[in-house]
Order: sequence, then structure tokens, then C-alpha cells
Amino acid sequence: MGRAVTVATCALNQWALDFEGNLERIFRSIDIAKSQGARYRLGPELEICGYGCSDHYYESDTLLHSFQVLAKLLESPATQDIICDVGMPVLHRNVRYNCRVIFLNKKILLIRPKISLANAGNYRELRWFTPWNKARHVEEYFLPRIIQEVTGQETVPFGDAVLATKDTCLGAEICEELWAPNSPHIEMGLDGVEIFANSSGSHHVLRKAHTRVDLVNSATAKNGGIYILANQKGCDGDRLYYDGCAMISMNGETVAQGSQFSLDDVEVLVATLDLEDVRSYRAEISSRNLAASKVDPYPRVKVNFALSCSDDVAVPTCMPIQWRHHSPEEEISLGPACWLWDYLRRSKQAGFLLPLSGGIDSSATACIVYSMCHQVCLAVKDGNADVLADARKIVNDETYVPEDPREFCKRIFTTCYMASENSSQDTCNRAKLLAEQIGSYHINLNIDTAVKAIVGIFSVVTGRTPRFCVYGGSSRENLALQNVQARVRMVLAYLFAQLTLWTRGMPGGLLVLGSANVDESLRGYLTKYDCSSADINPIGGISKTDLKNFIQYCIENFQLTALRSIMSAPPTAELEPLVDGQVAQTDEADMGMTYAELSIYGKLRKIAKAGPYSMFCKLINMWKEICTPREVASKVKHFFRMYSVNRHKMTTLTPSYHAENYSPDDNRFDLRPFLYNTTWSWQFRCIDKQVNAL
Repeated sequence: MGRAVTVATCALNQWALDFEGNLERIFRSIDIAKSQGARYRLGPELEICGYGCSDHYYESDTLLHSFQVLAKLLESPATQDIICDVGMPVLHRNVRYNCRVIFLNKKILLIRPKISLANAGNYRELRWFTPWNKARHVEEYFLPRIIQEVTGQETVPFGDAVLATKDTCLGAEICEELWAPNSPHIEMGLDGVEIFANSSGSHHVLRKAHTRVDLVNSATAKNGGIYILANQKGCDGDRLYYDGCAMISMNGETVAQGSQFSLDDVEVLVATLDLEDVRSYRAEISSRNLAASKVDPYPRVKVNFALSCSDDVAVPTCMPIQWRHHSPEEEISLGPACWLWDYLRRSKQAGFLLPLSGGIDSSATACIVYSMCHQVCLAVKDGNADVLADARKIVNDETYVPEDPREFCKRIFTTCYMASENSSQDTCNRAKLLAEQIGSYHINLNIDTAVKAIVGIFSVVTGRTPRFCVYGGSSRENLALQNVQARVRMVLAYLFAQLTLWTRGMPGGLLVLGSANVDESLRGYLTKYDCSSADINPIGGISKTDLKNFIQYCIENFQLTALRSIMSAPPTAELEPLVDGQVAQTDEADMGMTYAELSIYGKLRKIAKAGPYSMFCKLINMWKEICTPREVASKVKHFFRMYSVNRHKMTTLTPSYHAENYSPDDNRFDLRPFLYNTTWSWQFRCIDKQVNAL
């Protein structure tokens, strides 16, 4: 009959410029696909070189090595008798394109350049690539000699075309094209394309997965067809975590779901589907068929190959499944944990060091490391040889097997409580108890000697001794004395990260973890070059509200009872003197705003693109039950003053896991000045005028 097609898609943990490792993972995915009977294999976007090459795309070396890897794939027996669809950059007539290269049995069938480039948020594809703007147009691409020697071809089709096999028609989309309002699959489907293949480089954002799934299912709900999505997974060298979620959908329903968070470097999904189900689904949609009769046809590349077998009546086909989404708390537990694991093993360090204050933020960071240890033990238990090999390298023991998360945590995670005369016994006890429950190697130390020495140097030079406000000092003195403590902690964190393992007779150094949340960064409520200055920060893109919910999740799922007292305590920096042995300083009082308000300001500023006046106009309606217009004006002005005064701190912000679309990360996501006119005179005058009118 020739109606049951078997196709494969995958999620690969590729690494930018790791051509050898990327090639090995591609081969593994092809082997798995073939072993399960697949006749077509789809890989992630730019999988040969890795998606996150950034300005390395400008280098001719990146193009050269990509073609060298392609030659290895073409000449290998492993790629015979299966259509392979791989991603790489290609230079055509001196213009660089983000391409799919589709080949079969040592012959390139088509090079399909990306039409809609991702250029918002974290994406900068227009910096490195040019979109293919010639719809339904194909040109000759002259192959480099290294490929000609393998394929015997001088030229191959390059452009916007589809593949016509002996039994069906297949078209390609690349990542952003699915999200575009005029997605190619719409007109390809009207022109008779039955299988749509999308290779993606889509990163994790909290609560985003359902949007991607809905887009894939809706792509075939109105038009019929089979939709295959491949995606990058893991940390390929920067702040993003690509979250897999490879999937296969037919006629608007999911038939195969890949994992969103996993330590498996290679994950392959294979599905057998009946083409007649697509044809019968389309046959009864009269509006679709009327539109199809008028569509401009795509160029078709004929392929003497079938994705089905001639005798397939008894071949079982896949049935629809219900997609299971993670809760935001599960996403926080798993996504940053997988990102930390990739960063740890690829940086070849021996573990992490975290200044653990006994507050929510550092405790949440510790819980993410513990979750990572938990995931490593589960992966090893499930037989993941790659994870076991990496764990052995990290702990420098060729016979080691991580079985207990607490025991593994003890080997690779050091926590450090850095007390001062302003620290309470309560936070010291909370940090110690949490460290015991997760199993970290815990250090207690006191920084007063170092703080007094630094202030003493200042006093000797100037003849003046700064004092806290409670002892009669000015606000300038008060802030300076707080900052000295914070910066001493950063210096000590790096010293202990470098030498703690040396004192324990163990090799290697530790990565320092930061623990400033996205809201504090937005407000600038942190000391520049304090403990927020670290190697990486797993919670820097997560809101305080979500972190509190995550802490509750850890209490329930990891039985970390020490977190209960941490949850109930008011957030405090503990940098000002205690009053009767108790903490008098709280974060929200210092900031002049609540964390809940900060989260709203952040979303309006970044996601809603609101300046001071627009934010005021939105909030007088949002908060009309709780604030007068004059109170709203005061709050908005205070936020923008503090945001602009402290924006310079974002230029040195520790690289953080990207999880929120209102992140103030200055690196490439939130591009703003860092020297503002902090009076906002014109903008605030507009607000005042509106307040008076109201």
C-alpha cells in the first residue's frame, strides 16, 4: 500500500564549535533512528556547528569545519538508506545563510535556507545571517570540492523547495518560521506537502513550552498533515538552556513527546503514521481545498526513495497522546539544574561553591544544585554512561558511582556561611541545617577581622571613621559600611573556591555561584562586586515570587524541612547592626517596594514596553482598588529613579540562567543605557499633569 511512514526527530545536546562531539551525537541519533525503522531523520537547527556560535559565524573556519563534518556524514555507511536532514551555515554567492542540508545515499537533495530569522529577545540571527527572500525560487549551489569528492555532484538545488518522494511530499521549516504569522507550512500544506519538518534552536523560558506545543498542533489542525519538530537541548555555551521537547504531531494532535529536561545528550523520537489519515482529514475541509486550488506551486525535488514500505497493512501506527506539562516549580527544579550540570562538566571544574546566607535566594540556589545531584543519580541508575563518565571525571575517581544525591552533593558542593557582627544566630542555624539536609560540605566563618582591617586602612589614611546610622552616621557612611561587608564576602568566596579542595587533599577548583534574583537585579538592590558577582547564577532570571513557590516545592518533594523557617523569615541582607540581637533591616523596607510590585514593574517595563508615563497609566487601572493616582505616581517615580540610578550594575551582572522575559540582563537581552538622567523630568512632569487632572 505504501501509506505507513516511519519518521524520526531528535533533541541533541550540541555545543558551540564542538565539531567532534556534535558529529558523534549526530551519528548516534541516526543509528537510533535507523534501528527503529525510520526512513527520515530530522536534527536541530545548526546542529553541526552548534546554535550558539554567535560572532564565530563570521569566521571562515566555522563554514569550513561545518563542511568537513558534512563530508564525514555523507561518506559514512551509517547514513545510507535514510534521508538525513542536518543544519549548518552555508555561504551562497558570498551571502551567509542558516540552512538545512538534506541528503540521501551520498547525494545532497536540497539546501534549504531559512526564510524568517529570529531577531528578538536573546536572538540575533540578522547579525550573522541573511533571510532567503525569494519565495518558491531555487538556484544552483556550487558545492565545495571537499563535498564534490564524496557526492560526485558539482551543483545542487538551493532555495525554497520541497521534496517529492515516491509516496509523499515533505517540506522544511526552520524554528522561527513556525512562530511567524505567515508560516511556510500554511501554503506548503495547501500545495500538497504532507510532512512538515521543523529544526529548532528554541530556549527555555518559564511557562513557554505549552506555546510551542500549541503552535505545532495548530499547524496541522486547520490544514492536516504530519508535523515533526527537532530542538537543541542543554547549555551550548551561554546563558540559555535549550529545552528539547522534540515532538511529532498529526492532524492537530500530539503522537510523540520528548522530554523537556534531561541529562541525555541524545534523545530520538520515532513514530509510524498513516498518510491516508492525513489525506482523509484534508478531504473534508472544503475551505482548505478551495484555497489549495489557487495556491502557487512549490518547486519539487524528486527523490527516488520512499518513507514507507510496499507491504505495510499490518504495520502498527502511533496513536494520539496527552502532552504532560511541567509546573513552573518543576521547571525551576529541572531546567537550571540541567544547565548547571552542562556548565560544570564542560568547564572541567570540580564542583560549586555557594555563599549560603540562610535566606530564600541562596537557599533556592542550593536546592537547585541538590536537584542537579538528584538528576545525576537518577540518570546513572537509568544506565546513562555519559553522565557516569562525567561524574567520575568531576570527582576524580574512575570507580565512583553516584547513587545517593546527598553523598554526591558532599563531593561536589561547598556551602559557606560568612557571618559578621550584624548576622543573626537564626540565619546561621538555617544555613547549617539546610547544608546538613542536602549534604553539602559546609563552612562557617566570620568576616569581621577583614572588614575592620579594611575600614581601619581608610581611617588611617583619612583620619575619619565611618559609622552606621544607628550610631549617628550619615546615610553615605551607612551604605559604605554595608558594601565593605558584601565585597569582602565576594573576595573570600573566590579564595575558598580556589583552595578549599586543596585543603581537603582533593584536586581542582570550584565554580562560584551567585544568587541574586531577577527582581533585585532590576531594582539594583545589590552591591556591585559583592556575592552577586560570581561565575554563574542559576536564579538570576527567576522572580522572588517563583522562588518562594519553588522553596515550597522542595519542602514537599525533597523533604527539606529546614526550608520552612527560611520561608517564614522576612528577607534581609543583614548588613546593618542588630537591635537587641534581632534583625532590624529588611529587603522590602530598604527597597521602598515589595517583591510583588517589583515583578509587576519588570513585566510592564520589558514585556509591555512601558516607560514611566505608560506604566503610570496602566497601574492606575490595575491598582485602582488599593492606591490613589498620586500614590501610584509616587511608586512609579521611585521605581524608575532606583532602576536608572542602579542600571550600571547590569553591565557587570553575573551570567545568569535565562528564565524570564522581563530579565534586565544587559549582555544582549535587555539593551539599555547605563548612564541615565535620573530625574526623568519630562516623563515625570507628564505623570504629574495627569495626576492633577485626575
